[in-house]
Amino acid sequence: MRDLILAAVFASLVLLAFKYPQVGVYLWAWISVMNPHTYTYGFARTMPWGQIAAAVAFLVLFTKTRKSMPWNSVTVAYACLMLWVTVTSFFSINSPEVVWDRWVFVMKVHVMMFVTLMTLRGRAEINILLWVVAGSIAFYGVKGGLYTIATGGSGRVWGPEGSMVYGNNELAVAMVMTMPLLYYLLQTSPHRRLRWGIVAAMGLMAFAILGTQSRGALLAILAMAFTLGLKSNRPVSTSAAILALVMLAVAFMPKSWDQRMETIQQFEQDDSAMSRIYTWRTLWALALDRPLVGAGFGADNPMVFNTYAPTDPEFETFRREGTVLVAHSIYFQALGEHGFIGLVIYLLIGVLAYRKASRLSVAAAQDPEFAGWVPLLMRMVQASLVGFAVGGAFLSLMNFDVPFYIVALVVLADATMRERADSRRMATASSPYVAAQGASSRRLAP
Repeated sequence: MRDLILAAVFASLVLLAFKYPQVGVYLWAWISVMNPHTYTYGFARTMPWGQIAAAVAFLVLFTKTRKSMPWNSVTVAYACLMLWVTVTSFFSINSPEVVWDRWVFVMKVHVMMFVTLMTLRGRAEINILLWVVAGSIAFYGVKGGLYTIATGGSGRVWGPEGSMVYGNNELAVAMVMTMPLLYYLLQTSPHRRLRWGIVAAMGLMAFAILGTQSRGALLAILAMAFTLGLKSNRPVSTSAAILALVMLAVAFMPKSWDQRMETIQQFEQDDSAMSRIYTWRTLWALALDRPLVGAGFGADNPMVFNTYAPTDPEFETFRREGTVLVAHSIYFQALGEHGFIGLVIYLLIGVLAYRKASRLSVAAAQDPEFAGWVPLLMRMVQASLVGFAVGGAFLSLMNFDVPFYIVALVVLADATMRERADSRRMATASSPYVAAQGASSRRLAP
């Protein structure tokens, strides 16, 4: 039954996309972020939903609704990242089959993000994208929150199998990034019942984040909550409400959860923490030896660890067992795979997006057309980026699409405001009064 329901919904959206090409972009976002097919058990589980959705989304490039690419500092840095990861792929020390297979996967994420930027404009379309992305993650937040409450916090919350957020840590950070987006939807939704539903979803998501038992997510949610409080419309009351919610969720968690969180202060005695340090030192040594291009995609291979792993006594067990690990950090992942240049470009995207969000927030506050939604959205984007910056320090999520969607919100808001300003100037220049004034000036000119 689930297979038939998914197929029917998907087919309906595909047909709708032929009339409204924007639907193809939403369809891709839904499939790539939520992975609904992982909850089916028949033919739908192996159907190439992503490829079909991508093909449908590409149709917009051949219609009149296609917009020009919104070039600015953020999108230029984004394009540089795509170019640089391609360059490093030619110099990879991994097997070509592994490297180029990963390159195709990563490029698919980024190309579809550019298609999104060339399709959507305006508050309504941006809000729909927000609902799709935030709602897809919120589904697992609600589900995980109910599970955490039902098990008394003793169970561990996981994401959809086979997705980039299948791991408890990855799902936790995705939910942390989604919380500010839900707050924006809460503040801008005109329907009371919907607002109460968002409040309930945010509460359950807080329980789900703690239910993942992710230590990195605990740090991320604290950093995000602090930023969200500062950036909200009511900083004092919002900060107090968030703090109360987090304290309530923490008080609900069992003693085993407390003991796991306490290992943050005793990382030298925790194998998981030490394995991360072992990997980070390996990738750092790799980057020093290959500072420009790194190892290319797939730095988690025996050749890298056999050559660059630290020889300190505390890591002897890892070396003796031939341990090969993923980066467990967006920063070391970028550094190890794409060198210092790749790391700088990757960081630059986040920094530029954060700064542009600040400028847009200030500029939109002076414009009645945008004052009611752009400033709040940009501040919530900043809170999401802070949550990802902290939580991502412990996870290999460099190519996760949700952070790029958050960056895309900044670009789309900027493009919407710029194009609206251009249309206003054109309307003013073509008005009869301005034309008459221009003609009069020309007659009076000597």
